[in-house]
Order: sequence, then C-alpha cells, then structure tokens
Amino acid sequence: MSSRSPDEFRLGAPVYDRRPRAGREPVDPHELLHRARRLTADGHPSAGGAWERAATALRRAGGSITPGDHADALDATALACRGRARPAAGPLFSRAADLHERAGQRGKALVSRARALLSGPEPGATVCAGLEELGERATSLHATGQATAAETATVLLLRCRARADLLDTGPDPVTEAAALRGELTGLIAFAAPHRAAPAVLAVLAETRALLGRVTAPDDPAAALSGLRAAVADHRAGGRPWQAAESRLLLAGVLRATGAHQEAAALLRAALGATATATSLHGADRARLCLALARTLGGADGGPDRAEEVALLAEAVRHADAVAGDSRLSTLARLALGIARAEHGRWREASAVLEEALSGLAEDDETARVRARAWLAYCALCLGEPGRAAREFARAAAEARRWDDRRHGAALSHLTAYALCADVSPEKAARAYERAADLWRSVGDHASAARSLRSRARRVREVWGADAAEVVEEEALREAARGLPGGDDGEPDGARGWLRGLPEPYGPPGRYQVGVYGEVGGAGAGPRTSGGAGAGPGGRRHPEEQSVSRVQGRV
Repeated sequence: MSSRSPDEFRLGAPVYDRRPRAGREPVDPHELLHRARRLTADGHPSAGGAWERAATALRRAGGSITPGDHADALDATALACRGRARPAAGPLFSRAADLHERAGQRGKALVSRARALLSGPEPGATVCAGLEELGERATSLHATGQATAAETATVLLLRCRARADLLDTGPDPVTEAAALRGELTGLIAFAAPHRAAPAVLAVLAETRALLGRVTAPDDPAAALSGLRAAVADHRAGGRPWQAAESRLLLAGVLRATGAHQEAAALLRAALGATATATSLHGADRARLCLALARTLGGADGGPDRAEEVALLAEAVRHADAVAGDSRLSTLARLALGIARAEHGRWREASAVLEEALSGLAEDDETARVRARAWLAYCALCLGEPGRAAREFARAAAEARRWDDRRHGAALSHLTAYALCADVSPEKAARAYERAADLWRSVGDHASAARSLRSRARRVREVWGADAAEVVEEEALREAARGLPGGDDGEPDGARGWLRGLPEPYGPPGRYQVGVYGEVGGAGAGPRTSGGAGAGPGGRRHPEEQSVSRVQGRV
C-alpha cells in the first residue's frame, strides 16, 4: 500500500509538540516511523504530528506504510481533534477502523469504531446501542485471544462514558447512576490484574475517574477516594497528559466539600509539573489555571486577587493557543474581566470584557448577559452612568426572558440606578417600576418594596409629592408582605447581584462535568465570581457542551 498524503492526517487537528526539533528528531523515514509507533503506543498527544512527519518522509523516499500503521496514524490524528476540528474525528476513526480490520487487528478496529460513535456532539440512544454491541463483541474477542485487555477495557469504558453523559436525561438518574457505578466497578476488577501493561493502567485510571464523577453527587467521600486512586494510577503510568481531567475532577470535588486548600495544592502541583512540559494540551492547561483561580476565590479569608488575575491571564494565553476553541478563550476572558473588576481595575476589566463580548456567538446568551452586566458595573465605577445604563438595560432585556426572573429584576434595578446617576429620573422611575413588577412576580416582596422606594424618590422629582406618596404606600404594602430589604443597588451591593448571575457553559445536570472540573450535583455552590441561579430554560445546545464535555483520550 502506498503512503498516504500527510494532508489526510491533518484535517484541522493541532500539532502538540511545537518545540524546536533540531538535533533531537530523526530524519530517516524508518526512524521517524519507529518514533510515531512508540508515541502511539504511549498514548502521547503528539503522535498525530509524528505520523504526519513520518508519512511525509516516506512519501519523499518512495516508501510505503502498512494498513495497520496507517490506521494508527488516523487514530492519533482523530484523538487530537478538538474545538471546531472535532467533527473531523468521526470520519478519521471510521477510516482507521476499516484499515485495522484489513490488518487483522480486530480489537483495535472495535476501539476505533467506538470512538467514531462518540465523536458527535453528544450521545443518544442509537449511539449507546451501537456501543453496547461493540462491548459484547470486544468481550467475545478477548475470550478467544483476539483482543487485548487494554482494547477490551477501552471499548467498555467508552460505552460507560456515553451512559454517564446521558444520566441526567433518563427518568431516574440516581438509580441509573447506581447501576453504572456497578458496571464501572466490574470494569476495574477486569482491568486491575493487567495493570502492569501501561495501556491498561491508563484505562484503569480513566475508569476510576469516571467512577468518581458518577459517585460525587451521591457519596463525595467515596468519590474522593476513587479520584485520588485515578490520579495515582496516571502518575504511575507516566502519562501526565492524561491526568489533567482526573486532577480537575478531584479538585472540583474537594472544592465542593470545602477543602479549598487541598484543591489549590493539587492544582498548583499539576501546573508546576507541567510548566516545562509541552505534551499537555493548551485547553487542559487553561482549564487548570481557571480551576486554580476559582479555588483561590472560594478559599477561607477571601481570594488573593493578584494571583487570581495572573492565573486568569495565563488561562487566556493558553486558551488562545488552542485552534478552534473560541468558547474556552471567551470564558477565560470573561473570568479575567470580572476578576479585574473585583480588584478595582475597572478600565482594564472593561477592555477585556468588551473583547470577550465581541467573541460571543448569538446563542451564548448567559455569557453575554454576564459580560454586559459586569461591563456596565465597570462603566458605573468609571463615572460613565449613561454607558452603564445602556449595558445594564441590554443585559436586563435578555435576562427577563429566563425562567428565573430574579436576574432580570436585579438588572432592571441596576439599570434604574445607573439612570439616576445619569440624571434621567423619568427613565429611572420606569425602570424601577419594571424591576418591582418582576420582583413581585417571583414573590420577593422585600426587593419589590426596595425598588418601589427608589421609584418614589424619582417620581417625587418628576411628578411631585402626591404621586410619590402613592408609590410609597405601595412600597409599604409590599414591605409588609416580605422580609426586611437590603440596599438600594449601589455599586457595592450591585456586586452581590452580579455574582449571582448564572455561569456560562456550566454543568447541565447532576452527573455532568463543567469546564472547571465540577460535577453538577456535587455539594457546595459556586465561588465568589461564579454565580448561582437558573438562567435560560430548556436543554443546552450541543455546541455549548463542547466547552465542558469530558474528552478522554483512552
């Protein structure tokens, strides 16, 4: 078989190892081929680039590669497809499976077919049925010695991962999670006797991590034990590029259980261990930085803003280096802008938030509301109330469509406050009235009374004392129906509302994992610059999940 064009190995997938290669990399085509095979056997993320260079050298020398080598090359290239390149992974895995079959590598072919099924935006019933069939075939092949323990365990793990991604869509997620935990425990028992093989150890670590994820909402202590074992297995296997997700998950559960210091130490160690390594994907490095910044923000004694800002700036730099993953870059910029605003660096924060806002897609409504609200806060602090009112109003208009109307009410109140500062009492009075109506609709009568008291002051300026007294009486009636209210939305109090805005790309359900490594149902609420509360209703778009979906490399 003649060597394929190296273009077949690209298809938008990034090359991981960008270090200068002079004096280190072989030039002989067969040595390059040997190196690509070794990197593939090690599960190294730079294997795709190594195959591309080997294929180029072989073609120039008039050589050829076997169907098995070609299949391994396509597998390695597909594994590197992230972001906008992800859709290319499915065809690559399918082509690799066909070549593995031609080479007589039936176990590898099943792994490639399983990966092809999982390469779409999210699994469904058809995908799970296909993975179930592949799992049965892999088990049968292993029984007859035609599939290795690593190949069999990988197919079974991929089947479990698809089921985990669908847990929150079922009628009884808790019962289904318990059944999946039983299956994962059985898979660990199957793989453990073969852990001397590095490939099996890698699958074993990923299996423990998935078990920890599915356990975290129901038994955090057991999840911590399993995730620590997963990190230890990754360390024993000498594959740091595969350990990032397990460390993020472990840190996320530690945060959820209040162990912020241990989580910070874990993430610092992970970043320190990979500071000079080039094998860790930029997206993973960015997520580690984001997670550490988040951990510092929730630690006792308040966040270290200087370190938090530095980490978020580093996250932006790494995220920008990831081709086709604009959502991660935007999320990092949004977090950086908010941290700078919290730190009082309002002009710098405004610049970053405007940049984040410009990079948001039309359907990124939650992120857009969050960016506009904090941009408005910065404008208010910079003495630009007119600009602040416009941004608050735009954010409020979108938030009023959400299921949780409290966010729209809070942003309408802040719009009115900014209009007051802009000496527009009539517009402010109308905005306070809108806020009061929204507070009343969700049963928050104390907040409704607060907005009405503010409205009364503006009404007095525009329409006189008699009209103001009517509004004040209405405020008294609302106050009598609720608990005592707080501030009137001045800048310091505004931050509490802004922190409470829902986070973009957060976990969609109890058993899902967010970009920070947090499992949706695992314990504690969000950190300081995170936000609680329900945002837009309904199921998230599949493309929104791409920023947070676990993409294991097994």
